[in-house]
Amino acid sequence: MKKHNFSAGPSILPKSVIEKSAKGILNINNSNLSLIEISHRSKDFVEIMDNATSLALELLNLQNKGYKALFLQGGASMQFLMTAYNLLENKAGYLNTGVWSTKALKEAKLFGEAVEIASSKDKNFNYIPKGYSIDSDLDYFHITTNNTIFGTQIKEIPDTSVNLVCDMSSDIFSRDIDFSKFGLIYAGAQKNMGPAGTTLVIIKEDILGKVSRVIPSMLDYRTHIEKESMFNTPPVFAVYTSMLTLEWLKQNGGIKSIEKKNIQKSNFLYNAIDSNELFSGFAKKEDRSLMNVTFNLTNQEHKEHFDKLCNDANINGVNGHRSVGGYRASIYNALDLNSVNVLIEVMNELKRII
Repeated sequence: MKKHNFSAGPSILPKSVIEKSAKGILNINNSNLSLIEISHRSKDFVEIMDNATSLALELLNLQNKGYKALFLQGGASMQFLMTAYNLLENKAGYLNTGVWSTKALKEAKLFGEAVEIASSKDKNFNYIPKGYSIDSDLDYFHITTNNTIFGTQIKEIPDTSVNLVCDMSSDIFSRDIDFSKFGLIYAGAQKNMGPAGTTLVIIKEDILGKVSRVIPSMLDYRTHIEKESMFNTPPVFAVYTSMLTLEWLKQNGGIKSIEKKNIQKSNFLYNAIDSNELFSGFAKKEDRSLMNVTFNLTNQEHKEHFDKLCNDANINGVNGHRSVGGYRASIYNALDLNSVNVLIEVMNELKRII
């Protein structure tokens, strides 16, 4: 029996995507060759890459607006330094809302002045800072829209005249926002789009070429734009599976449609947490994530009972990150409402037996 997969990443993918990607490994496009043994310069894979990049821009409503979509390697962690390498000339600002933004800020400081505009570290990142001001002289302002570990999410995208750079690894394609506010978006595929191994980068071309430093070819966004994500051999399977996921999303109504389902799933689960005295939510209510629901037991003596109930119900991946403890249910696009209902029933069952 397929488990209810609440893993934070690598995470759940649509069943149809897994099936199609498995067939592609055996025989891609009836060529009698495996996807992972054909040339990345072949017609079959070039079409896959072109379709993947086009779908990404289409779903984000950024086609014909000066943006390019790239599939790169190194994960979001590589983007922590690539953004600064390509964009930081004088000073950059960072909103520090968790582990990943802390790491991004650390990398940026290697290339110039990078300042923390605001932080929620004082409360172990259980809220999103508000009321801060963004200096107009920044080369860019960096945010992380969703914090996988702590279960917080930025609800209102900042209005600013400077380039807005965003790590959207764990909520890309999950909700309908104005993506044209961003100069650069990056997202590791393994949270909400595909398997580990590739990172989607959406970048507005006209923000490049403004720094005085010499950028190594492999770390220069202009190189990858010119070579259409083919400067070096791309991770063909990760790109193919991401393309299939984007096709699945489009076929199911796109971002606006999936957002409604994500809101429904998160509302059900948060309501279950708030109405059950055995549990308490970690993140501040106004900043709760649609993608990663973090919660704790109010009495740790119940942990053994709850863990056994989860295991018996075929629930996977709900253990919280060590930074927070407790539990974390990641309810990405591909997770069905039925899985959320199973988790809620387990929570209610714990209340009945205690």
